[in-house]
Amino acid sequence: MNTKIRTTMITAALAASLGLAGCATNSTPVGGNTMPGMPHGSSGPVSSMMPDANADHNQADIMFARMMIPHHAQAVEMSDIMLAKSDIPADVTTLATRIKAAQAPEIEQMTGWLKAWNQPTGMMDGTTMPGHSMGGMVDAEGIERLKSAAGTDAVRLFLTQMIGHHEGAITMAKQEISAGKYPEATDLCRAIVTSQAAEIVEMKSLLAGL
Repeated sequence: MNTKIRTTMITAALAASLGLAGCATNSTPVGGNTMPGMPHGSSGPVSSMMPDANADHNQADIMFARMMIPHHAQAVEMSDIMLAKSDIPADVTTLATRIKAAQAPEIEQMTGWLKAWNQPTGMMDGTTMPGHSMGGMVDAEGIERLKSAAGTDAVRLFLTQMIGHHEGAITMAKQEISAGKYPEATDLCRAIVTSQAAEIVEMKSLLAGL
């Protein structure tokens, strides 16, 4: 085989290879970017996190629900810890009761969305996911300190922790309002922003009075 024929065949093969690569690249649906920081250990295939383009929800809705559920669950846990103590002022126990009463049903609501979307409902750790941070979460040591604290120390710790927790929830809610598609989710987020911002003001006032 002479050099000219061999060069022509190699050029044709390269062109065909590049054409196939282009087809593979263009097979990604429009707007179907992969999830940034998607944990490898999450249940279900990554493709299950990619709703159909015609669905009434999107990736932001899925990630919001999967991450706000454990965020809310910790707020309920912290409230239960305070409600189990006998030396806490009535205005603080009233606050803890209100937080639990609001957030426990919201956990059930978001779990229902995930089930309807055929998405995993297990707890997700989003603290290391770029762009999807569960801000304000209290670490295990902080939870243990809250459990062992008493009286004014317990109140101060609870209020301080919950203020940061609420601030994180508001940030997550605002991200969902901006990027989400599911109307019920964005409506819930607007309610979260309003109610938790008011509770932050209330908690700061309680702290100042200690």
